[in-house]
Amino acid sequence: MERADKAIVYFRNKFNCSQSVFTVFGTGCGLSEETCLKTACAFGAGMARQQLTCGAVTGALMAIGLKYGKAMGDPDEYKQRTYEKTLEFFAEFKKKHGTVTCRELLKGLDINDPDDHRRITELGLFDTLCEEYVRDAVIIAEKIFSEKDKE
Repeated sequence: MERADKAIVYFRNKFNCSQSVFTVFGTGCGLSEETCLKTACAFGAGMARQQLTCGAVTGALMAIGLKYGKAMGDPDEYKQRTYEKTLEFFAEFKKKHGTVTCRELLKGLDINDPDDHRRITELGLFDTLCEEYVRDAVIIAEKIFSEKDKE
């Protein structure tokens, strides 16, 4: 099963967008599924349902940090490289969806407002748009990772 498909399976099984994206990468880097799911949990729905940066985006950014980030003893260039990969991700996601902000991605609707949440559910936005964002976040991150492998 491809990573993007596996991320959708997580999402359909009631894990949030960030968990769904990060877990498919984190487990491939030696983290346990439980650690990945717990680590990314707070970032769902734009960070604890605040609808800030999309959770699918933050999940991908955590994966980028896991792959490229600066750790103890690493050269400072690793941090800059991580920022460059992050900006590349942002540019690609924005090119495709116009924004990385959860509320804007959900048509300006507030998931914490009962009427807006009902509207999101009626329109099937979690099942359609959010799944698309999860899939695209994985695909964009994979593209960035494959570019690195060619360097």
